[in-house]
Amino acid sequence: MVRPPAPAPRRRVPGRQAPLALFVPAGLGLAFLVLPLAGLLARAPWATLPQRLAAPGVLTALRLSLLTATGATLLCLVLGVPLAWVLARVRFPGRRLVRALVTVPLVLPPVVGGVALLLVFGRRGLLGGWLDATLGVTLPFTTAGVVLAEAFVAMPFLVIAVEGALRAADARYEEAAATLGAGRWVTFTHVTLPLVAPGVAAGAVLCWARALGEFGATITFAGNFPGRTQTMPLAVYLALETDLEAAIVLSLVLLTVSVASLAGLRDRWVTGP
Repeated sequence: MVRPPAPAPRRRVPGRQAPLALFVPAGLGLAFLVLPLAGLLARAPWATLPQRLAAPGVLTALRLSLLTATGATLLCLVLGVPLAWVLARVRFPGRRLVRALVTVPLVLPPVVGGVALLLVFGRRGLLGGWLDATLGVTLPFTTAGVVLAEAFVAMPFLVIAVEGALRAADARYEEAAATLGAGRWVTFTHVTLPLVAPGVAAGAVLCWARALGEFGATITFAGNFPGRTQTMPLAVYLALETDLEAAIVLSLVLLTVSVASLAGLRDRWVTGP
């Protein structure tokens, strides 16, 4: 009887024995990130929280935020998934430059993004004037403008996630489908998309969460009109000037949504045991 081979001894992972001197700055860094959130929870008006959440202004801002964030995510899916596929699978001159341009909104101040959107889609902008004169479409200071501003700042999250999933996917399945006579579109819809579906879902959730929390580009391009362009972050900013407890309640809602989004993506952004 042949005995199965003995299991290999567990290798000690370098770095597990971290120098003690690193624990102090690591703990300070953790405290720096967690203490503001703890302060938010400590100052929350828990006794009047249900009444404040049921206030008409809160519900209106929350409803508008959910609507615009979802619309921005759908727009990013329609435009961002093909863009990610091109960056991952097509070699062309200037691909690195295109990838850099795609990630610019990640480091660009959101207010600058709002100004740039105004210069393009405003009534006197590069495209806004034509849209207004030809189609009668005005984007600034409208709900559609909120969707556009949120999509501008959130799309890089989707593109990066989907491109990473495409690069990690096994291309042999696509080659096998092409060998069996499947066209490029059929291969993309029936093979490629199912392969990268987890990456698309993760990117969509991150995109949605980023759109939900967008402030700078929204207030610059779409303004702050209750019921039309005032999303939750804008409502927090407005409430902070007059009612601190209302601002805390609105912030708690956004914090809850952010934590829930990250918790749902745990298997995508946490590695190791």
